[in-house]
Amino acid sequence: MADILLTHSYHLPYDAKQLRKMQPYVPIGTLYAATALRDRGFSVAVFDAMLETPAEKFKAMLQQHQPQIVAVYEDDFNFLSKMCLTRMREVAWEIAQAAREIGAIVLVHGSDSTDNPDLFLANGFDYVLCGEAEEVLVELCHSIINNTELPKLDGLVRLDEHMQTVRSQQHLAKNPAWSDLSLPARDLIDLAPYRAAWLSAHGYFSTNMVASRGCPFRCNWCAKPISGNRFHLRAASTVADEMELLKRAGVQHIWFGDDVFALNHHWVSEFAAEVTKRNASIPFKVQSRADLMGEETVLHLKEAGCAEVWMGVESGAQKILDAMDKGITLDTIIAARNRLKDAGIRACFFLQFGYPGETWTELQQTISFVRKMRPDDIGISFSYPLPGTLFYERVQAQLGTKRNWTDSDDLCIMFSAAYTTDFYRAVREALHAEVDSWQEPEPSQHTATRVADLWRKVEQLEPVSRDADAFTFPETIEAFAPPVIVPVEQLLPLRKA
Repeated sequence: MADILLTHSYHLPYDAKQLRKMQPYVPIGTLYAATALRDRGFSVAVFDAMLETPAEKFKAMLQQHQPQIVAVYEDDFNFLSKMCLTRMREVAWEIAQAAREIGAIVLVHGSDSTDNPDLFLANGFDYVLCGEAEEVLVELCHSIINNTELPKLDGLVRLDEHMQTVRSQQHLAKNPAWSDLSLPARDLIDLAPYRAAWLSAHGYFSTNMVASRGCPFRCNWCAKPISGNRFHLRAASTVADEMELLKRAGVQHIWFGDDVFALNHHWVSEFAAEVTKRNASIPFKVQSRADLMGEETVLHLKEAGCAEVWMGVESGAQKILDAMDKGITLDTIIAARNRLKDAGIRACFFLQFGYPGETWTELQQTISFVRKMRPDDIGISFSYPLPGTLFYERVQAQLGTKRNWTDSDDLCIMFSAAYTTDFYRAVREALHAEVDSWQEPEPSQHTATRVADLWRKVEQLEPVSRDADAFTFPETIEAFAPPVIVPVEQLLPLRKA
């Protein structure tokens, strides 16, 4: 029996792309919420069916625990939750309905519910917790369980007796004490399915942890409904302790789910020293920025075990980076990529297609930049206007009824971009295939033909007339040879056959 049942709404079976990738990670934000409650003396259970459809097992757990409170507490550290996918929204509503059937009070926290509290209140939830909500969750649960007067809490939204939306306070909740919380309550979930899935699909077991929360940078397309521009950093010694525990538990790889890792270079130095002292080093990957990859930082990352850095490169056109308020230059990205390569760390690029102002010229610059820099991997998304961003405000008048992607492979353009969704998808597929081909020791003629065919598809879809010499369409194996590193504007493309 438990007074409070925590769960989340993200499940792999509802996201075909992520199901194919089969890289499941535990809902670390949900587990931190469980820790906050348990440390304050509450009886807590966690329902986690990441690898399954949850309906029947969730109902069985409701019957087992008969909780007074059910909280759908989304994982704030998983970009998939931050994408506000409509299929997962529907799952949250289904969970709320099942919880109400046993008479539980139902709470929700997450990016989507913070953006759309009225929508969630209209679909079965009693309270919406907006912002950094662990402390608000604790106070609210205390009030409900002890039947005391509800205090005024930042970020709490509910309906009054007239079914009107009421905000306890106008400010989003803040939790500067997050970095002092005990370790996330992994003992409340079953890690065996995660381990089995990773071993079966990849031959090793990876799990996730975080060293920080939030991001102070101000890229104008980046939604930050939970932390805003606040940044919280855990003690380096505590993070190293957690790594050591995971290593002893048989974890072979770690994904740090931080929005931006290595923001503080002094912390990275201390972290490397703490990891070395404990012999806690295991391979890990992080998300960061090119302008944080200084020489000493890269060396300390390598010392701590970093095997892969994903950088938000976004575009190979400086014009677009400036329009995004990205605050970095192409020269900075080049320097970071080279430092990581020299240190033996995989350098991977996040790219974004379709940002306003991007034409075929800027897309060509991005493709040429990728070819020049030869990242070890790329991830391509399309510009996605989410509430609370300057980008959203700029394109809001162009949006129709569809305002969110259904799942992570939806990738549709929802505003008046330069080209169609089909065109951007064709460019994405072709560039992915070309980058993947670089991983082959000796690319085959089959690979070369496939990549060339994908670029021909782009050529057929691209609606703007252009010069025959405007672009490189690889035709032969020789097209996959490492390119000469020269400025983008000096690249001489192959002529189309």
